[in-house]
Amino acid sequence: MEHKQDRLIRGTAMGGRIRAFAVRTTALVEELRQRHDTWPVATAALGRTLTAAAMMGAMLKGEERLTIQVQGNGPTGQIVVDADANGEVRGYVNKPHVHLPSNSMGKLDVAGAVGREGYLNVIKDLGLKEPYRGSVPIISGELGEDFTYYFAVSEQTPSAVGLGVLVAPDHSVIVAGGFIVQLLPGLTDEEITVIEQAVGAMPPVTSLLDQGLELDEMLRWLLPDVEILDQMDIHFKCKCSRERVEQTLVSLGKDELEQLIEEDGKAEVVCHFCNEAYTFQKDELQQILEKAIH
Repeated sequence: MEHKQDRLIRGTAMGGRIRAFAVRTTALVEELRQRHDTWPVATAALGRTLTAAAMMGAMLKGEERLTIQVQGNGPTGQIVVDADANGEVRGYVNKPHVHLPSNSMGKLDVAGAVGREGYLNVIKDLGLKEPYRGSVPIISGELGEDFTYYFAVSEQTPSAVGLGVLVAPDHSVIVAGGFIVQLLPGLTDEEITVIEQAVGAMPPVTSLLDQGLELDEMLRWLLPDVEILDQMDIHFKCKCSRERVEQTLVSLGKDELEQLIEEDGKAEVVCHFCNEAYTFQKDELQQILEKAIH
């Protein structure tokens, strides 16, 4: 099935006192499902994290980038996602082959897969000496609430975060996407109540996207006066390359490389983020060893 191009929109509402983002990540989540062979509940957990990361990346500028680590105590293990300000996203989940029965709502049990204890870490490379690190305890494991909590505690920005992934019986991704609405200073209590009620009454993101709603229509559900400022494409991109892997092998040093050449006669390095495998034959390893010595 051909998916629409993944896209992110950014807007403001209530005279600039609200910032809003909405994103469709269906093709991105499906690509990573295929690369990592994730089973449905792992697809949903990774997909929700990818969706949040795409929107948080859009809050950055220039060459800035961020990494999100969801370190829960559930069976999927750690989820790691990277995103930048240009709509490039990549990610993986430690244990892609997790299956759990549906939760009490008949939905994929993301909280059961992620775990209800642990940490959500956000590391931002803002081009400064030290990266910015924010960390909050996981409070639900469903991830939408966890990112909401992160924004409130780590960035002191009250936010509403909706994330969703709908998976077909054949395990492929039907739709994926989400929104982040951030309340900026200057809103009255009445205005905040109106927004909270709208968020509470909103159908799940996946059902809106599955009905064919466009991103701006989804934001209008929450913010009737939203003004869309800009949009950009979202896509999967990994930063790995044969050259980078070669540098990693060089950094192993003489002893380890000699051992590889002696024992295996070749090396295969698989990138965590995209599952691409790089194979180096014996003669190539000899050349890398030469570099490591000099």
